Amino acid sequence: MNLPSSALAVVLAGGRGSRLMPLTSHRAKPAVPFGARHLLIDVVLSNLANGGYRHILVVTQYQNRSLDDYLRRSWHEQPSPDGAGPLRVHTLPSRQVPGGPAGSADALYRNIDAIESAAAEHVLLFGADHVYRMDPRQLMRQHAAHGAGVTVAAVRQPLALANQFGVIDAAADGVGIAAFREKPSCATGLVDAPDQVYASMGNYAWRTDALLSALRDDAADPHSSHDVGGDLIPAMVSAGSAQVYDFTRNRVPGATPREQGYWRDVGTLDAYHAAHMDVLGEDPVFALSNPEWPIGAPLGRRLAVTSTVRSGSVVARDTAVSGSVRRSVLSSGVHVAPTARVDSSVLMDSVHIGEDCIVRNAVLDRDVRLAPGTRIGVDLEADRARYTVTQGGVVVVGHRSHPLRDARP
Repeated sequence: MNLPSSALAVVLAGGRGSRLMPLTSHRAKPAVPFGARHLLIDVVLSNLANGGYRHILVVTQYQNRSLDDYLRRSWHEQPSPDGAGPLRVHTLPSRQVPGGPAGSADALYRNIDAIESAAAEHVLLFGADHVYRMDPRQLMRQHAAHGAGVTVAAVRQPLALANQFGVIDAAADGVGIAAFREKPSCATGLVDAPDQVYASMGNYAWRTDALLSALRDDAADPHSSHDVGGDLIPAMVSAGSAQVYDFTRNRVPGATPREQGYWRDVGTLDAYHAAHMDVLGEDPVFALSNPEWPIGAPLGRRLAVTSTVRSGSVVARDTAVSGSVRRSVLSSGVHVAPTARVDSSVLMDSVHIGEDCIVRNAVLDRDVRLAPGTRIGVDLEADRARYTVTQGGVVVVGHRSHPLRDARP
């Protein structure tokens, strides 16, 4: 079986992203920048494209205009660098009705004709707001070999975070799924690791006929919340047609041993900041650069606009850094004035840091301008009165904020 050609790849790029506010106040969650030169959606699209999947449908929902424009400009009808044929990425709006889509399964159902008309034997259904490297062919290989209706990719996560994930109880054979609970308030740890659970990655391989049937049954159920993880997967588990794929077995060319099995859900501001800290250092937990499995739109890969410089930071080449920068990620057009200090922070496009500023443990959205002497992350109580401060103490300053009136160009 030619795995890529026998499957349609579908990316769910929906969700309100409320836990990422204020970063999602003006953009879709998958359109949030990541790693100085990418968007979050670049990660999943790169995994699929690197795995040989040339036809990808992206189902958009909230704040979709920002995402549609980017995909059309950077990913649509891109040539293949390996001669495998053109890469076609098409967006499918969720066709919202009054009140908006009820959930991810609802968004898929509203585009069921596009899935059906592709006439593929299988569907790879992936989320768009996670950071990881994965060869999807290995998931599909197990799925096709066992003939399951759906195969759920899973990764071990801390028990304390069980209420943020779909939690899987594997059957005795290690392949079947005995139970699946979406974001349980109370979960039990694994037998061999009581402090961990088996969490769904939000990535699934479906038999197309099983997915179409599940979508139609779900749409007809007035009691359903119409969510893939909350409704479709539990129904497939109850029918005995769901299996699990252990992500730790996935091998990606060029990945370092430290990166093996790395996956992070960036659905919260703390996780978003932590994911950026993971890309820093000489031996990062997650390397932004891997020539054998690159991240980014095909044309964007050739631009090579970032490099690792000074004190383990990732800094775009078209920045102007005169001050001190330590363990931070700086995007295009950032300016750090002399005597300013930036530490453990994420600065998006065109952020201006004035003289004598201190920015510590923070995320600054694009076009933020700090007047000379501004302090961010130094006094959290003062920051709470002006900005968003997370449970983990990360200070987030929203798009185009000018914290002080005398902010200068």
